[in-house]
Amino acid sequence: MTESRRRDEWRLVAERPGPSGWMPVVTRTYELPDGTHADWDILLRDDTVVVLALTEDDHVVLVREFRPGPGAVLDEMPGGYVDPGETVAAAAARELAEETGYAGELEVVASCWGFGQSTWRRHVAVARGCRPSVARHPGELGAPVLVTVDGFRDRLRQGCLTDVDLGYLALDHLGLL
Repeated sequence: MTESRRRDEWRLVAERPGPSGWMPVVTRTYELPDGTHADWDILLRDDTVVVLALTEDDHVVLVREFRPGPGAVLDEMPGGYVDPGETVAAAAARELAEETGYAGELEVVASCWGFGQSTWRRHVAVARGCRPSVARHPGELGAPVLVTVDGFRDRLRQGCLTDVDLGYLALDHLGLL
Protein backbone atom coordinates (compact mmCIF):
# COMPACT_ATOMS: atom_id res chain seq x y z
CA MET A 1 0.00 0.00 0.00
CA THR A 2 1.38 3.38 -0.96
CA GLU A 3 1.37 6.38 1.35
CA SER A 4 -1.14 8.18 -0.90
CA ARG A 5 -3.81 5.43 -0.65
CA ARG A 6 -6.23 5.33 2.25
CA ARG A 7 -6.58 2.14 4.30
CA ASP A 8 -10.13 1.60 3.00
CA GLU A 9 -9.30 2.29 -0.68
CA TRP A 10 -9.31 -0.87 -2.79
CA ARG A 11 -8.09 -1.03 -6.39
CA LEU A 12 -9.43 -3.55 -8.92
CA VAL A 13 -6.50 -5.42 -10.48
CA ALA A 14 -8.23 -8.27 -12.36
CA GLU A 15 -11.57 -9.82 -13.19
CA ARG A 16 -12.40 -13.34 -14.40
CA PRO A 17 -15.55 -15.27 -15.15
CA GLY A 18 -16.97 -16.93 -12.03
CA PRO A 19 -18.13 -18.63 -9.95
CA SER A 20 -14.84 -19.11 -8.17
CA GLY A 21 -16.09 -21.42 -5.44
CA TRP A 22 -16.80 -18.75 -2.84
CA MET A 23 -20.40 -18.49 -4.05
CA PRO A 24 -21.21 -21.90 -5.52
CA VAL A 25 -23.89 -22.14 -8.19
CA VAL A 26 -25.77 -25.21 -9.43
CA THR A 27 -28.10 -25.47 -12.39
CA ARG A 28 -31.42 -27.12 -11.59
CA THR A 29 -33.67 -28.41 -14.35
CA TYR A 30 -37.39 -28.32 -13.60
CA GLU A 31 -40.29 -29.82 -15.49
CA LEU A 32 -42.96 -27.15 -15.81
CA PRO A 33 -46.71 -27.82 -15.68
CA ASP A 34 -46.89 -27.77 -19.50
CA GLY A 35 -44.24 -30.54 -19.71
CA THR A 36 -41.39 -28.31 -20.90
CA HIS A 37 -38.11 -28.11 -19.05
CA ALA A 38 -36.37 -24.99 -17.73
CA ASP A 39 -32.89 -24.54 -16.28
CA TRP A 40 -32.31 -22.25 -13.30
CA ASP A 41 -28.96 -21.23 -11.85
CA ILE A 42 -29.27 -21.48 -8.06
CA LEU A 43 -26.88 -19.75 -5.67
CA LEU A 44 -26.00 -22.07 -2.78
CA ARG A 45 -25.13 -20.29 0.47
CA ASP A 46 -25.37 -20.72 4.20
CA ASP A 47 -27.75 -18.41 6.06
CA THR A 48 -26.57 -14.91 6.93
CA VAL A 49 -27.44 -12.43 9.67
CA VAL A 50 -27.07 -8.69 10.17
CA VAL A 51 -27.50 -6.75 13.39
CA LEU A 52 -29.15 -3.40 14.02
CA ALA A 53 -27.13 -2.51 17.11
CA LEU A 54 -28.28 0.39 19.31
CA THR A 55 -26.08 1.89 21.99
CA GLU A 56 -27.42 2.89 25.39
CA ASP A 57 -27.89 6.44 24.04
CA ASP A 58 -29.69 5.17 20.89
CA HIS A 59 -26.92 5.51 18.35
CA VAL A 60 -26.66 2.84 15.65
CA VAL A 61 -23.38 0.92 15.46
CA LEU A 62 -22.32 0.39 11.83
CA VAL A 63 -19.17 -0.90 10.17
CA ARG A 64 -17.43 1.29 7.59
CA GLU A 65 -15.92 -1.08 5.03
CA PHE A 66 -15.11 -1.47 1.37
CA ARG A 67 -17.64 -3.55 -0.59
CA PRO A 68 -16.23 -5.12 -3.79
CA GLY A 69 -19.60 -5.40 -5.60
CA PRO A 70 -20.43 -1.69 -5.50
CA GLY A 71 -16.72 -0.84 -5.46
CA ALA A 72 -17.25 1.63 -2.62
CA VAL A 73 -16.84 2.15 1.09
CA LEU A 74 -20.23 1.70 2.78
CA ASP A 75 -21.51 2.00 6.34
CA GLU A 76 -23.02 -1.44 6.90
CA MET A 77 -24.85 -3.22 9.67
CA PRO A 78 -22.44 -5.75 11.18
CA GLY A 79 -23.12 -9.30 10.09
CA GLY A 80 -22.01 -12.40 8.24
CA TYR A 81 -22.57 -16.11 7.86
CA VAL A 82 -24.32 -18.38 10.33
CA ASP A 83 -21.79 -21.18 10.79
CA PRO A 84 -22.97 -24.82 10.56
CA GLY A 85 -24.46 -25.85 13.92
CA GLU A 86 -24.60 -22.24 15.13
CA THR A 87 -27.88 -20.52 16.03
CA VAL A 88 -28.78 -17.29 14.29
CA ALA A 89 -28.64 -15.44 17.63
CA ALA A 90 -25.15 -16.80 18.40
CA ALA A 91 -23.94 -15.82 14.92
CA ALA A 92 -25.39 -12.32 15.34
CA ALA A 93 -23.64 -11.85 18.69
CA ARG A 94 -20.36 -13.21 17.30
CA GLU A 95 -20.45 -11.02 14.17
CA LEU A 96 -21.32 -7.89 16.19
CA ALA A 97 -18.38 -8.52 18.53
CA GLU A 98 -15.91 -9.46 15.78
CA GLU A 99 -16.69 -6.48 13.57
CA THR A 100 -17.32 -3.74 16.15
CA GLY A 101 -16.22 -4.90 19.61
CA TYR A 102 -19.75 -4.14 20.87
CA ALA A 103 -22.25 -6.39 22.66
CA GLY A 104 -25.80 -5.94 23.92
CA GLU A 105 -29.13 -7.65 24.55
CA LEU A 106 -29.85 -9.44 21.31
CA GLU A 107 -33.08 -10.63 19.68
CA VAL A 108 -33.58 -12.13 16.20
CA VAL A 109 -36.57 -10.25 14.76
CA ALA A 110 -37.11 -11.23 11.10
CA SER A 111 -35.84 -13.17 8.10
CA CYS A 112 -36.40 -13.48 4.37
CA TRP A 113 -35.07 -15.50 1.45
CA GLY A 114 -31.86 -14.25 -0.17
CA PHE A 115 -33.68 -14.06 -3.52
CA GLY A 116 -35.76 -16.34 -5.73
CA GLN A 117 -32.81 -18.33 -7.09
CA SER A 118 -31.03 -18.93 -3.79
CA THR A 119 -31.06 -21.45 -0.96
CA TRP A 120 -30.31 -19.18 1.96
CA ARG A 121 -32.24 -17.12 4.48
CA ARG A 122 -31.16 -13.63 5.47
CA HIS A 123 -31.85 -12.84 9.13
CA VAL A 124 -31.86 -9.59 11.08
CA ALA A 125 -31.34 -9.20 14.81
CA VAL A 126 -31.69 -6.17 17.06
CA ALA A 127 -29.18 -5.59 19.85
CA ARG A 128 -30.10 -3.00 22.49
CA GLY A 129 -27.93 -1.33 25.13
CA CYS A 130 -24.77 -2.01 23.15
CA ARG A 131 -21.42 -0.90 24.48
CA PRO A 132 -17.81 -1.74 23.68
CA SER A 133 -17.04 -4.97 25.50
CA VAL A 134 -14.46 -7.02 23.62
CA ALA A 135 -11.58 -6.55 21.23
CA ARG A 136 -12.55 -6.65 17.57
CA HIS A 137 -11.37 -9.64 15.56
CA PRO A 138 -7.87 -8.78 14.24
CA GLY A 139 -8.78 -9.87 10.69
CA GLU A 140 -11.64 -7.40 10.33
CA LEU A 141 -10.81 -4.63 7.85
CA GLY A 142 -13.75 -2.33 8.60
CA ALA A 143 -14.06 0.19 11.41
CA PRO A 144 -17.04 0.77 13.71
CA VAL A 145 -18.90 4.07 13.33
CA LEU A 146 -21.80 5.47 15.33
CA VAL A 147 -24.69 7.30 13.66
CA THR A 148 -28.00 8.60 14.94
CA VAL A 149 -31.19 6.68 14.16
CA ASP A 150 -32.11 9.52 11.78
CA GLY A 151 -28.70 9.18 10.10
CA PHE A 152 -29.28 5.43 9.72
CA ARG A 153 -32.73 6.07 8.20
CA ASP A 154 -31.12 8.51 5.75
CA ARG A 155 -28.61 5.85 4.70
CA LEU A 156 -31.46 3.37 4.16
CA ARG A 157 -33.46 5.83 2.06
CA GLN A 158 -30.42 6.64 -0.06
CA GLY A 159 -29.56 2.97 -0.60
CA CYS A 160 -26.14 3.50 0.97
CA LEU A 161 -25.82 -0.02 2.41
CA THR A 162 -26.46 -3.52 1.15
CA ASP A 163 -29.14 -4.78 3.57
CA VAL A 164 -31.67 -1.96 3.23
CA ASP A 165 -34.68 -4.29 3.48
CA LEU A 166 -33.41 -5.87 6.70
CA GLY A 167 -32.67 -2.43 8.16
CA TYR A 168 -36.28 -1.42 7.54
CA LEU A 169 -37.54 -4.68 9.10
CA ALA A 170 -35.49 -3.99 12.23
CA LEU A 171 -36.68 -0.37 12.48
CA ASP A 172 -40.26 -1.53 12.00
CA HIS A 173 -39.85 -4.08 14.80
CA LEU A 174 -38.61 -1.28 17.07
CA GLY A 175 -41.44 1.09 16.01
CA LEU A 176 -38.85 3.54 14.63
CA LEU A 177 -39.96 3.86 11.01
